[in-house]
Amino acid sequence: MDSVRVRFAPSPTGSLHVGGARTALYNWLFARRHSGTFILRIEDTDVERSRKELTSQILEAMTWLGLSWDEGPYFQSERYAHYQEAANRLIDEGKAYRAFETPEELEAEKKRAEAEGKAFRYSGACRALSREESDRRAAAGEKFVIRLLMPEETIVVNDVVQGRAEFSPDVLDDFVLVRSDGHPLYHFSVCVDDAAMGITHVIRGVDHLPNTPKHVALFRALGVKPPVFAHLGMILGTDGKKLSKRHGAAGVEEFREMGFLPQALVNFLALLGWSPGEDRERMTTEEMISLFSLERIGPSPSRFDHEKLAWMNGQSLQETPEPELLALLKAPELSALPEETLHAAIGLHRPRTKTLVELRKALSIYLEDPAEFDPAGMKKFARREDAAHLRTLAARLSSIEPFTHTGMEEAARALAEETGLKLGALAQPARLALTGSLASPPLFEMIEVLGKETALRRMLSFAGRIEANPHPH
Repeated sequence: MDSVRVRFAPSPTGSLHVGGARTALYNWLFARRHSGTFILRIEDTDVERSRKELTSQILEAMTWLGLSWDEGPYFQSERYAHYQEAANRLIDEGKAYRAFETPEELEAEKKRAEAEGKAFRYSGACRALSREESDRRAAAGEKFVIRLLMPEETIVVNDVVQGRAEFSPDVLDDFVLVRSDGHPLYHFSVCVDDAAMGITHVIRGVDHLPNTPKHVALFRALGVKPPVFAHLGMILGTDGKKLSKRHGAAGVEEFREMGFLPQALVNFLALLGWSPGEDRERMTTEEMISLFSLERIGPSPSRFDHEKLAWMNGQSLQETPEPELLALLKAPELSALPEETLHAAIGLHRPRTKTLVELRKALSIYLEDPAEFDPAGMKKFARREDAAHLRTLAARLSSIEPFTHTGMEEAARALAEETGLKLGALAQPARLALTGSLASPPLFEMIEVLGKETALRRMLSFAGRIEANPHPH
């Protein structure tokens, strides 16, 4: 294979969506697999919608994912001279021409086509203008667009992922390259840049497949061999519809804020369409690079399974070395905990959490008493008898030496048997008192990490709170 050169070309009209992130990842993996070049190009020619802060967000998201680029970022807004030069050259070579129809004339053509039940297709009337007349009218200040002279032939695209596709000349008209204000349109700028940058493979979403015959014709007009095309299947939500905000988080930035790890998100995105074989799921970046190929990408849509991503993230969370994990948690207040307590707390809660946010919240109970209590828990376990149970349990636990979870559990079970209570009638009010919630790791293991003094103080304080304001039956 010739030296691979691929590009990721986002538009800074929105933050990096997971669909764009997957496209970037596949291009990056392909470049790394073949010791090629991964180019980042910002397609910011949409002046009204492009924003610099969104460009920054895209670059930050790619850096966070570990998708380092070898060239760029190039900005299309800084390359207008290249597009103008290419347009003039195509006109000089007779491969493109000026079209002088007014918007009103084109609208009338569209209405005639509609009335006849046909799809609108530009008539090509200005093809017949001589170069002299075209130059004269342009020099006189008459407005024009520049259109590509499309070949009257079927264009075949042999897509690596989607297979062979044929496009009849009946559905392809002489499309606009440059608007009347001199602004290059997407199809033109992308092909001029791909040609200039020596792009060998274009890996992008399947929604671009209908554009591809135009691009093939344009590459040929520019005098370059069209790149190899690989169009990726869509990413759908679990309901089978195109992934969007209604399915939950959709942007890379959102997943980062929710406490997902970049390696987990990268691993998950890699499998949305690509199969490494042997039912492999969890892989290192190096393994993905060594196994990646375009031929193993399927043409069908993929479904974004948030539960599977959460599971993958939980697995990555377990494997992260503790010093690195503490840095990722970004919770400097945890340093106030004794090292032994912090280590034990992480060991207890990490296997039960799937994101950094969940783990950070779980560890917060070791820093301060709960400020809020679960309303459903209060309704069920904040009655006078619950306060009495808490005081009884606290008294029994206070005598446990050494203060271990096994000793506490034995004592609590004995107490339940003596009083005829179910263990839950003792444990649930205690869990609510200690954490503010009815969900927690095994109660007595947590109490051991909290320490006797803190645990008993919280239990007695909560008992007093209930006695002062018991929840009605």
